Amino acid sequence: MLYWGTPPNSGPCFKKFPKFCCPRQRLYPPNLAGQCINKETQRKTKRVNNSQSVASSNSKAAMMDREDGGGGGGGGPTATPRPRKGMGLRTWLVVSESGQSRVEEVGKHVIMRRTGLPARDLRVLDPLLSYPSSILGRERAIVINLEHIKAIVTAKEVLMLYSTNPLVVQFVQDLQHRISSLQALSTQQAGERDEMEREDKAEANLSGPSQHTLRRRASISSNERKDDAPETSVVAGPKVLAFEFRALESCLESACRCLDSETRTLEEEAYPALDELTTKISTLNLERVRQIKSRLVAINGRVQKVRDEIEHLLDDDNDMAEMYLTEKLNASKEEVSDEDDDRSENNSQNFTSFKPNVEELEMLLEAYFAQIDGILQKLSDMSEYVDDTEDCINIMLDDTQNQLLQMGVLLSAANMILNAGIVVVGLFGMNIHITLFDAPTIKFWQTTCGTIGGCLALYLIAVGWGKKKIMLST
Repeated sequence: MLYWGTPPNSGPCFKKFPKFCCPRQRLYPPNLAGQCINKETQRKTKRVNNSQSVASSNSKAAMMDREDGGGGGGGGPTATPRPRKGMGLRTWLVVSESGQSRVEEVGKHVIMRRTGLPARDLRVLDPLLSYPSSILGRERAIVINLEHIKAIVTAKEVLMLYSTNPLVVQFVQDLQHRISSLQALSTQQAGERDEMEREDKAEANLSGPSQHTLRRRASISSNERKDDAPETSVVAGPKVLAFEFRALESCLESACRCLDSETRTLEEEAYPALDELTTKISTLNLERVRQIKSRLVAINGRVQKVRDEIEHLLDDDNDMAEMYLTEKLNASKEEVSDEDDDRSENNSQNFTSFKPNVEELEMLLEAYFAQIDGILQKLSDMSEYVDDTEDCINIMLDDTQNQLLQMGVLLSAANMILNAGIVVVGLFGMNIHITLFDAPTIKFWQTTCGTIGGCLALYLIAVGWGKKKIMLST
């Protein structure tokens, strides 16, 4: 017997007993009707109970928040949850163009939007990953990875991962001092030029500049040359380096200073150890030289990588042009069009056709290329000294081995001749009666001395023949 009902096609009755259900006529057996209805009722009751429990817990939490916040007033603001710290946040040290430093805690995506760098360039700065030394010029930033320095240089600031490494702390102090001193110098020069221009305008009605103005111009130009000589030795005249080049110069100087210090320390340890090894070959001295050679190979590879990176920049003018961030920024500001449709096209054409004079940066890189090349030359000389010492040790060991071989040859010859004497003794020891046994005692001693003398004579003849053939040393 079937009853009229409306069980859905996806209901438990239809899934478990598809043969007994008739979805077209909405009929199902009576023994399944109560089971289906009971299960649906239990699900609805369970959902209602869960919603009531959630509402009650939320109301209790709101009451506790109002009590903690001072109580009394209904409708007060509920406590907002504390924001969780993101997994990608890192502490960055930022040095501005004025020389001031601050610590910021930002994520990777914020740095990417701030500097316009892709994620693969930021991985170069990851201290957990091992990347070789590199200097990458991008559209809005320069990525520098040199020894202990991992920094991002823009036209306005320098960003680097916060570290308590003494080398990094010293680099930050040098960078701040360089930026602040050159900033003050550029401000002073700008003020003196403005004052000189005002005096020229005031004396424009005269036929020519006064003697006081000429003397002042000469003094200003001479002071500018004196002030710029120690700081910006790579540029001629009173022109001050751009911010990104000052930061790059500080990075190169710190890296060269670190490598030069390690090279000098290794030299002080290597030469005495190598000299001591030549005088006394021992296990301790050999272990010391092995460690020194391992350090030498490691430092040589690091210096070679920095040299290759600078040489690569010097060989490619396009890479050097990409590092002129300040000029690119100024050029983009001047040539930006008011039309929104053509703005992207103008910017792309601006950056692709932007070709500054790279002589200034080229002179800066050549100065530090010569310095790093000098460090590499020191390491090469040390490596040659180590090779010469190894050759000397090998010669000494070969000489000792040859002496041992000569001793072995002499002992082998003596053993062979002694065996010949033993053969004679064995012949006389045979149980055969001869007339010599009945001779007087003097005959026995004569035979014995003759056998020994013959063995010695054979030995001397063998040694003399070896010396004559230059197989044995004298």
